[in-house]
Amino acid sequence: MMQDVKYLFEPRSVVVIGASSRAGKLGHTVVSNLVSSGYQGKIYPVNPAGGVILGIPVYRDVSSITGEIDLAVIVIPASAVFEAAKGCADKGARFIAIITSGFSEIGNVEEETRIINYARQHNMRVLGPNIIGIYSSAASMNATFGPGGIPAGNVAIVTQSGALGVAMIGKTQVENIGLSAIVSLGNKADVDEVDILNYLAADNNTKVIMLYIEGVTHGESLVDVLKKTTKVKPIVVVKSGRSKRGAMAAASHTGSLAGEDKVFDDIARQCGVIRAEGLQEALEWCKYLASTPEPQGENTVIITNGGGIGVLTADACEKYGINLYDNLPDMKKTFAGVVPEFGSAKNPVDITGQATADKYFTAINAALGNDNINAVLCLGCESGVFEPDKFALRAEDLFKAGAVSKPLIFSFVGGAEVEETIQRLKISGVPIFNDVLQAASCLGAIYSNHRQKKELLAEPEQVEFDAKAIQDVLDLARRDARRFLYSYEAQLIMHAIGIANPASNIAHSLPEAVDFAESMGYPLVMKVVSRDIVHKSDAGGVALDIDNKEEVADAYEAILANCRQFKPDALIEGIEVSEQVKHGVETIIGARRDLSFGPIVMFGLGGIYVEVMKDIAFRAFPLSRGEAMKMISEIKTYPLLLGVRGEKRRDIDALADAVLRVGAVLKRFKDISDIEINPLVAYEHGEGVRAVDVRILLSSKEVNV
Repeated sequence: MMQDVKYLFEPRSVVVIGASSRAGKLGHTVVSNLVSSGYQGKIYPVNPAGGVILGIPVYRDVSSITGEIDLAVIVIPASAVFEAAKGCADKGARFIAIITSGFSEIGNVEEETRIINYARQHNMRVLGPNIIGIYSSAASMNATFGPGGIPAGNVAIVTQSGALGVAMIGKTQVENIGLSAIVSLGNKADVDEVDILNYLAADNNTKVIMLYIEGVTHGESLVDVLKKTTKVKPIVVVKSGRSKRGAMAAASHTGSLAGEDKVFDDIARQCGVIRAEGLQEALEWCKYLASTPEPQGENTVIITNGGGIGVLTADACEKYGINLYDNLPDMKKTFAGVVPEFGSAKNPVDITGQATADKYFTAINAALGNDNINAVLCLGCESGVFEPDKFALRAEDLFKAGAVSKPLIFSFVGGAEVEETIQRLKISGVPIFNDVLQAASCLGAIYSNHRQKKELLAEPEQVEFDAKAIQDVLDLARRDARRFLYSYEAQLIMHAIGIANPASNIAHSLPEAVDFAESMGYPLVMKVVSRDIVHKSDAGGVALDIDNKEEVADAYEAILANCRQFKPDALIEGIEVSEQVKHGVETIIGARRDLSFGPIVMFGLGGIYVEVMKDIAFRAFPLSRGEAMKMISEIKTYPLLLGVRGEKRRDIDALADAVLRVGAVLKRFKDISDIEINPLVAYEHGEGVRAVDVRILLSSKEVNV
């Protein structure tokens, strides 16, 4: 399926199957939009009735079309779609866009699969089903049933929801946001975000990309293309399914899995994606990012005519990760000519309620001219001397002159005259809001993109380990028809990848257990070894703090009795006698094959409260060492690792190393589905970590490595 996606966005011909001469019908709207958008390619309406639509001859079927078909838009009942798709494939069409609904989103998976299979056999790609169509400014093509008159611009929207796609066409018109493309993905039966992003990443018309996602498919490929794309242009994402109820609704609506929101959130950030809470925020960010130069540093200055609004904005800056410039001597020098004696040159810079439009722009130009100031947030409250019209003229002239070489954003509060000024400036393309939180949010978005883009330059860490030793352990478990490894086998895996674990032996009799204990020294831990008992603690199959041989004997007998009572038919292969490690900070490291994203790793606070605290962070694998360190620092209890109340810093480098090693073995051996080390005890810096309890599960069927 290597068909060039360029033909989807820049087709030389568009067929509309289900074209109609009746206004109000979807088939008529699509043809009308194609004509009115100025599309210069060939338009082929198809309808068995024939005739003429908007001056264009109608073909009775696809086979009678003489020219090549780059894109066919299908707008007919679901029951007839397969035959239409078959006709397009037989004709050699490169892409079809199925607007029709009634497929996997309502459980009709079989018919959808039938269409996709036939298309694949004929090297034809499928967009949809269940979409609004596609708009592309590169081809002046509106092949949707949404509103016409879409203004061309440099924001691309990719949406899984067709209804939201129609709404966003209208919303972007209201917000004066020009579009380079809008693509509805629907059920994503074939074409998905990966295909679309590969095109948009290289598209010169697109400066910012907005994604609305309900469920993730082909997550490993999506991670790769997101990382590639965000290095060259920002991506803003709105992801539904944050709540359990929302996730259920998303799965029902699209026929795809929503996945765990925490996993999505962490991986999106890892990929350099900026996540918005809602559509309004996302559109505001897109508009600002598309029209604003990237900051060259972290120093932001607030200019205000009121102390209260300045304080509110300073709070908002902290919320959105905006650094306020605090070099007071430089600030006094920069704003000496505009701050009165009763004002303040300390950030926020208060030019007082007597500030006129001229005073404002003296301050703004001073900030723009200082290379130490990288962004400006200009605020104002309506006052008796404030001149809205004059201020608007000065702002428009500043932006029209191209004199704004760094992020500059406005927020003003007042009555009807101020609100009219805000609307006037918005239409003129000046970034202005009537709420300081919105302004700070936009500036925070541009800084998030700036920082994350730099972090994406780090290469994934390469990890070496004894692959043969690991494969030998896995082969033994497979021959034994097990889907999990015994504790001692998991320890062999840890040894092979270089993570230290407690010394241990498997005893098959009480005398052997005592001999092992005496040779190891105390204190010790004893655990049952049984293929039938995976959760040992639940069965009473674990004994801790064993200090002498009498306690060894008691523990041995108690474990056997407990396990036989718990599961009488369990095959008990022995009792593991292990060194009990010294106390440290208990963490958890995990790796698993996520249904959406493939190999992912997890780090968090470990021990018995991990399910309650859920203080964890996720990443897609592979990742760089820097990203592993960042992942560790994100948990709320990270200060425990830095040392509290006189304790020394823990070996965070060793924790990062363990994350990378566990992730590497999961990615290398596809026969492994889950790895969990809990607890992984972290000691003082330089003393490393110890994997106390390791659980490794195998996939349901053997996969060739």
